[in-house]
Amino acid sequence: MRSPVTGIIALLLLLLVVIVGYSSVFTVDQTEQALVVRLGDPVGVATDPGLHFKAPFVDTVIPIDKRILDLENPSQEVIASDQKRLVVDAFARYRIKAPLRFYQSIGSIQAANIQLTTILNASLRRVLGEVTFIQVVRDEREALMNRIRDQVDKEADAYGIQVVDVRIRRADLPEQNSQAVYQRMQTERQREAAEFRAQGAQKAQEIRSNADREATVIVAEARSTGEQVRGEGDGERNRLFAEAYGKDPDFFAFYRSMTAYENGLKSGETRFLLRPDSNFFKYFSNPAGAPAATAAAAAAPASAPAAPKP
Repeated sequence: MRSPVTGIIALLLLLLVVIVGYSSVFTVDQTEQALVVRLGDPVGVATDPGLHFKAPFVDTVIPIDKRILDLENPSQEVIASDQKRLVVDAFARYRIKAPLRFYQSIGSIQAANIQLTTILNASLRRVLGEVTFIQVVRDEREALMNRIRDQVDKEADAYGIQVVDVRIRRADLPEQNSQAVYQRMQTERQREAAEFRAQGAQKAQEIRSNADREATVIVAEARSTGEQVRGEGDGERNRLFAEAYGKDPDFFAFYRSMTAYENGLKSGETRFLLRPDSNFFKYFSNPAGAPAATAAAAAAPASAPAAPKP
């Protein structure tokens, strides 16, 4: 019969085997890489995800992130080569490429961020201090960011860090300088607008002057032509009147009286103080146009009885 002591010893041995086995293995996540340290001295690096082995109780596993990490740099004031102050807001992305070197030189992500911030600020001042304001904000921004990235990456290599990218998010003048530049730009635009308006007014005045001159010439030519035509018409009318007067003076007198009636007897407040037997109304009393006294004298002999023959 098995002794209870034997069972307890077997259980303890099994427990010891489990503890030793558990202490002999470790897992590496896909987003991590592991550094194996034995009594304070690094002995290996595990970069592949999965299950790995180590010496139990004496080896320590230090996980290190292998993803691309972000470094947010606070805004810095930089002086460009043209002595203009710039407020530069930049950030960087990096990853740990040598875990052993990283652990031996820095040891943690927080310390790496502090060190990289110092390197990035120095590189920003060094590179941007060699170029002008226009080159930073417009002409060579991409090339400048690449130069800064290369310099930071070269210095960060000593810490086992690879700098993947450096970007300048914003590069502006300080607030007081921005207001001054804005006011200067506004004044310049107002001056240009006033100049354009003056040029437009001058052009409009030239167009109006040319149009008025052409209109004056056209009206003068039209009046001259009208006067010529009117003169020709008046001459033709006078010729016709002369011919009519030569052929029939009574008809010409009748036509002239009708024209006088038309021009004198207008509708409205036309008033005449004339004698009824006036020569002006001779065609009212006699269609032949003879005066009333003459017409009566001519009609009397015709109506008198004939004298008796002796």
